[in-house]
Amino acid sequence: MADLIAQGPQNYHRWRREVPDAAMRRDVVIGRSDADWNVPWDPMISRAHVRLIPQADGRLEVIAVASARNPVYHQGRHAVRFVLVPGDHFVIGKTTFTLAAATGKRSPERLGDGAAEDEVDVTENVFDHVALRRKHFRDVNARIDVLTRLPDLIASSDSDQELLVRVTSVLLQSTPSAEAVSILSAGDLQHDPEAPIEVLHYDNRSATLGGSPISRRLVQRSIEKRESILNVWASGDSMLTTSAFTAREDVDWAYCVPLRTQACRGWVIYITGKLPDTEMMTGSGSPVDISEQLHDDVKFAELVGTTMASLQQSRQLQRRQAAMSNFFAPIVMRALASGDSEKVLQPREAELTVMFCDLRGFSSRSEQDSQQLLQLLSDVSDALGVMTKHILGYDGVIGDFHGDAAMGFWGWPLAQDRSIIQAAGAALAIQAEYHRSDLGFRCGIGLAHGRAVAGQIGTKDQVKVTAFGPVVNLSSRLESMSKRFGAEIILDEAARAALLAAGRHGFRLRRLAKVRPAGFASPVEISELIGEAAIGTHQVTDALIADYEAALDLFCASDLDGALRLFRSLPTWDGPTQMMIKQILSGDSEGDVIDLPK
Repeated sequence: MADLIAQGPQNYHRWRREVPDAAMRRDVVIGRSDADWNVPWDPMISRAHVRLIPQADGRLEVIAVASARNPVYHQGRHAVRFVLVPGDHFVIGKTTFTLAAATGKRSPERLGDGAAEDEVDVTENVFDHVALRRKHFRDVNARIDVLTRLPDLIASSDSDQELLVRVTSVLLQSTPSAEAVSILSAGDLQHDPEAPIEVLHYDNRSATLGGSPISRRLVQRSIEKRESILNVWASGDSMLTTSAFTAREDVDWAYCVPLRTQACRGWVIYITGKLPDTEMMTGSGSPVDISEQLHDDVKFAELVGTTMASLQQSRQLQRRQAAMSNFFAPIVMRALASGDSEKVLQPREAELTVMFCDLRGFSSRSEQDSQQLLQLLSDVSDALGVMTKHILGYDGVIGDFHGDAAMGFWGWPLAQDRSIIQAAGAALAIQAEYHRSDLGFRCGIGLAHGRAVAGQIGTKDQVKVTAFGPVVNLSSRLESMSKRFGAEIILDEAARAALLAAGRHGFRLRRLAKVRPAGFASPVEISELIGEAAIGTHQVTDALIADYEAALDLFCASDLDGALRLFRSLPTWDGPTQMMIKQILSGDSEGDVIDLPK
């Protein structure tokens, strides 16, 4: 496979990319931005300038994009369509694009066989990376420009491949004596001497130079020692007699720099070069001299490798967080980012506000749409999405799904002084969106406030992040009561008290009754949270709330006749009013407490 090399006006304006195989039938667009291959340094290049079409014989057809502003020059003439052969080039603006011959670099060979490699006159120098970083560059001025641009240059890479291209280009242009730069993935070479070495990216100074030799032994030792290692295979006159043991005569030395992060496990930077002709002919370049001369280059490669490895580690963390975001709420992700995950997710007792939210109208819709189950599934998913969107949007955690209901909670993993405010805001937002939408559903919501255990709860076979405790059960019971009372959002006494203590923040409340939920020994005073959304075509006014609560006080004082008269004076469309009238007429009340079946 051939490569295309782009070279701009500055040494660091460069990249080398592998041309896709013709059998893949994949065209490539070159442009300044948002193209397949970008050339950001040249303003003469349009956003999309030329299209490359790989040919079966190793050639490359180039077609100028009609919208490109500036001309493309091939063989000194303006051209809109032409074919490149290996070694040929074309020019746009101040950038030259050269088609390099196939290098065979995807299958690197070891330096001779095992016995021959051991017999080669190799001088090895191991650099301690800590000491290397402490030692100053001999000529910092020659490096300062690249060093100041290095973090932005690497961090602005929009993909892993772009990162590799930029790193190899920077190393090649900043290492004067280098002939070729490779970034390799050695995989399990440390444990398996025969493990394959993959070339992640490769670049060299010549459009015609083939793939550089790679010493498996050098790569293996560098990974084992976790240090940069320089090998000089020959020096002086002996170089002429031992060159047969090198993979090619135009390479005299190589150094290998390991990348020391889990994200780049087994990755190394491998740079090869040739001694200047003057040193070869005079024999003045001893291995010690060569090591000293290459000191700055090895140090620079260490710096580039560390920067790249850190960026890869950061990107890997971002990808993991992106994947985890499908399973964890944003507030959990923030907590995970600031601490140890096991400690953050460990179950612990906390002050929680718990919400159960259930769809109303699901059963009737299921019967009506029994012949359109996929559409019903889509509608239910959209309806559940309303719940989850607002629970997460108000910094809540999705604890579980129960059929057509969702459970959320606030107050974990980070303590939230305003958990009841957030939960109430989410409940009203859910209610309002159902009333505005055409999904055909309404909701019943229960909110309870109190102590519970939250965290990663489950068995050894399956765990999930959820909450556990009586307050969770109470929230579920309150949601069930909402249907009986005809009130969409019902709170327990603790949630009402917390909301009042927080100053209500514009929330309107109505005391409904004192009830004993199924499975509970003690009664609970419940209230309705009233939003701006209409119940049918009617609004619950402040006057209605005052009259209802006055009637409720009569009921609690055992003045059932007075309570009934006042309740009957209230609007017939008000669900809680009708519930209380039925309760009084049934005669099932135990004092002021209403016992509710499950």
